[in-house]
Amino acid sequence: MDKFKRIVAYFLRRLIQAIPIILAIIVVNFLLLRLAPGNTADVMAGESGSATPEFVAALRERFGLNQPLYVQLYLYIKNVLMLDLGYSFRNSMPVSELIMQRLGPTLLLMCTTFVISIGLGSLLGIISASRVHGWRDSIISLLAIVAYATPLFWIGLMLILLFSIHLGWFPASGMETVAAFNEGWARVKDIAWHLVLPAVTLSLFYMATYTRLMRSTVIDQYGMDYVLTAYAKGLNERQIMMRHVIRNAILPIITLAGIQVGALLGGSVVVESVFGWPGLGLLAYEALFARDYNLLLGIFFFSACLVVVINLFVDILYTFIDPRIELR
Repeated sequence: MDKFKRIVAYFLRRLIQAIPIILAIIVVNFLLLRLAPGNTADVMAGESGSATPEFVAALRERFGLNQPLYVQLYLYIKNVLMLDLGYSFRNSMPVSELIMQRLGPTLLLMCTTFVISIGLGSLLGIISASRVHGWRDSIISLLAIVAYATPLFWIGLMLILLFSIHLGWFPASGMETVAAFNEGWARVKDIAWHLVLPAVTLSLFYMATYTRLMRSTVIDQYGMDYVLTAYAKGLNERQIMMRHVIRNAILPIITLAGIQVGALLGGSVVVESVFGWPGLGLLAYEALFARDYNLLLGIFFFSACLVVVINLFVDILYTFIDPRIELR
């Protein structure tokens, strides 16, 4: 019970400390987007084909773009503090509703990517470190370097070309079969089938990172004194690996996983765009070209909050994996 109280107190304290960081992110994102050329009024006026100066001025007034920049920033921060992320004029609905609609597919893709990349990456790293400079180590290290260096969009396109167009095993885009109206387990299977190629594409890069990190960490752990002590006690290599080495080597993996949440959201923009996956990444891509600043700012704000919360959970998870770590 005391530990639970300490965890809650730590979580609340860290959330309070994160408020200035979130506010700074809001201000920086707002100013950067406003400094970019073009805005929603210009895009919509251009699409009309014959926009008059009066029509453009009316659009700017409707979107609040005719006000000074500091006034726009003040009003936006005020609205965010009231949990109002604004209105998407391009989609004709509140930003918060749009984000909630697209959040599920993105979380599904992210969670699947984490499971694949951390699970397989750690396993490959352990296999590679168990026989350093052997043939398995050489092959795994080479494949990890290739996967790390290959652009995500190219991997996605090649997977579509091979498994969707030539072999016809997996769908090329979307989250569900159009007009299938599946329900129950049939719908789950359909979504899982569509998820395979996007998840594999996004996982390869991060799996390579975790493989290399786990390999180096396991090698370092084998040089520690506690491993020599375990050998002296008569434990075999498998027992030492399972009871001691992996438990200590997994901490850097968890740290990196928390840090890479933001990068994973950025990578999902590319992957979701390639595969037409209806998540936040594709929504951000569409909002960027439409100059839908309210929507972009809402996605950035939500992503920043998500990164902060996940890193808090990572800090708390440390205490369960390694009892020597205490929350302060």
